[in-house]
Amino acid sequence: MITPEEIAELVVQIRREHGLPVSPFEIDEIRYDKEEGKLFIIAHDRTDKSVIIGSSLVIGKLREALGVKLVSVYTTLDLILKRRQLEESLRFAEEHGLNFLIPIIKAEMNFPPRKWPRIGRKTHGMVFLTFNASAMLGFARAFNVQGNVYGVRYSFPKLSFTPVDRPVREVFFPNEDFLRRLAKEDDAELVISEFTFPAKGEDVVMINPMRFLKIGYFETKYLFGESRPAIFSKEDLVNYVISLVKDGLMEATDGARIIRWGWRR
Repeated sequence: MITPEEIAELVVQIRREHGLPVSPFEIDEIRYDKEEGKLFIIAHDRTDKSVIIGSSLVIGKLREALGVKLVSVYTTLDLILKRRQLEESLRFAEEHGLNFLIPIIKAEMNFPPRKWPRIGRKTHGMVFLTFNASAMLGFARAFNVQGNVYGVRYSFPKLSFTPVDRPVREVFFPNEDFLRRLAKEDDAELVISEFTFPAKGEDVVMINPMRFLKIGYFETKYLFGESRPAIFSKEDLVNYVISLVKDGLMEATDGARIIRWGWRR
């Protein structure tokens, strides 16, 4: 098993070879998923993480040098904050009888690596498509939530869903009251969408899986692919990106790339 010291030497070597400054950095831990060929570097803090990633150049060269399929970098603080959210999500699942989600929550507590169990019980729910539409559909499959899929009319022409006439803002910020009424009409136990909260459980349970499991944009893109709405407000896009970056669910570089894409549309 490769050690943190060996990874650190490689990082320094790669940075020097490519004319990048060599700043001090710390690696707290290395985890390797042999089955999937994935290496996970746990850096001490975000500054250390930036040195290791090196604008994607260093991490790409690391992957080549180590002969692995994927190299991902997290910080010790990232994992501490993730565990705190997962502890809250576990209590929510227990309080609201969402026992089928408990194995996934507990598996995420051991991340990285990610080893989700297969969920056998089918749950009747619904999905409302938002910016990360592919991710919302992917989470529904992973949770074995089956039911109707809705979205703002004309928002995702390449995806199959039932269109509803809703304000374009809801491509980013779904309306709780509307979805609560729609869920009752569908007799859905659970609604999956990109709510601004991890979960709520009044008469209908609503979950944003990204916040509920604290899985960010980059990871969902890797897990389920990337989607782009055909219609949206540029102002809403900026506010959406800012909220994800602020809450640690999106890297600022990804946010800048998405905003640039939106402004060129």
